[in-house]
Amino acid sequence: MLLQMNKIIKLLIITILLPLCTFKAACKQNTLKVLQLNLWVLGENVPDGLKGIVDIIDQTDPDIALFCEIAGHNEENFMNYLATELKKRGKVYYGENLRQTMGVLSKLRIEEASPCFTLEDKSRPNPVCKATIRIGQRKLVAYSVHWDWTHYECYQPRGYSGTTWQKLPHQVSDVDSILTANRLSFRDEGVKALLDDAAKEIKQGSLVILGGDFNEPSHLDWQENTRNMRDHNGLIINWDCSMLLSEAGFKDAYREIYPDAVTHPGFTFPAGNKDTDLGKLVWLPDMDERDRIDFIYYYPDPSLMLDSAVIVGPSEDILRGEIVGNASKDPFIEPTGIWPSDHKGILSTFIISDSQ
Repeated sequence: MLLQMNKIIKLLIITILLPLCTFKAACKQNTLKVLQLNLWVLGENVPDGLKGIVDIIDQTDPDIALFCEIAGHNEENFMNYLATELKKRGKVYYGENLRQTMGVLSKLRIEEASPCFTLEDKSRPNPVCKATIRIGQRKLVAYSVHWDWTHYECYQPRGYSGTTWQKLPHQVSDVDSILTANRLSFRDEGVKALLDDAAKEIKQGSLVILGGDFNEPSHLDWQENTRNMRDHNGLIINWDCSMLLSEAGFKDAYREIYPDAVTHPGFTFPAGNKDTDLGKLVWLPDMDERDRIDFIYYYPDPSLMLDSAVIVGPSEDILRGEIVGNASKDPFIEPTGIWPSDHKGILSTFIISDSQ
């Protein structure tokens, strides 16, 4: 009788646990850490800035890094340089920048890299590096972008030109005229072209992530709750790039975790970098020029779950021509070494489930 009871108990345990074990085996989970950072011309504006770039990659240990402003004397071999230096520290990375000013660094092999599209104005550099990476059974497409830096019109409400960076006679209060001037850049065209490419990838079942320096704020940071802060001049502005991405279904990783732009502004530019000359960081000496212009976006998928987001860089900001301490609730990973950029970066962690 006791033997029969033991058999029944064992059978019940197997019946309960087997489906759980089968599910766990069929649904492998991988943590994916994605770093985005503007490298400020390969860190050439900061003493030992190149070493600072290697140090922050080593410190944050991303699985994928999306870089822009890869320009300077070492740009063609820069990804090879990073891979070599990181290998000395026991880390294996693969990189591609297609001789462009954007690049992708990955712990996973990059199966394919391409510029994704070409702007109609051939005189302008291509703003995108697209990399295809395989994670288990899933294809992941990562876009590293650097949208047009001209017509930086979030300066107009602050009383400065977004093209000459000179002071205007007055602060601009007409939202329509600000957006009209903003659209003279190639940012909106670039986002639309990327979205066309991403739509094809999504249709094929690819996971899609993009990150970069947008040279434009998010509409999520210029709404009613911030209109009378940060020299927004009482304005609510639905900036084009973030609106286009939002309307296409993409999610802003930082705002998904921290939706309150008052308590968690997430400023990424300009960074309060004490490792370089203050004069290289200040653009509006008498105004609050802080904004969040560097982003990681992702397209929602049942296999792609956002876990966390954090600012990478010095916690200090530039405010009215001076470096000031951080007064927000934003989380930071502060560099243990030299900070190489005038921007701060973003580190987002995702959980990828690979159904087999």
